[in-house]
Amino acid sequence: MPVITIDAGKMSKEQKAKLVRELASKASETLNIPVEAFVTIIRENDMDNIGNGSQLLSDKYGKK
Repeated sequence: MPVITIDAGKMSKEQKAKLVRELASKASETLNIPVEAFVTIIRENDMDNIGNGSQLLSDKYGKK
């Protein structure tokens, strides 16, 4: 069971569905493994929980 893990910012349900579909499809094509074998885990991260250099992204971009 291959696992695809992605850490990203907040996404809509539609964006997540498209991402899962496209990542699994491309991985299946590349590795010649059935698409049904893939498990995709999405971890959404708030900008308060991500730092770039010495600064939180929420401070850098003024968003929450």
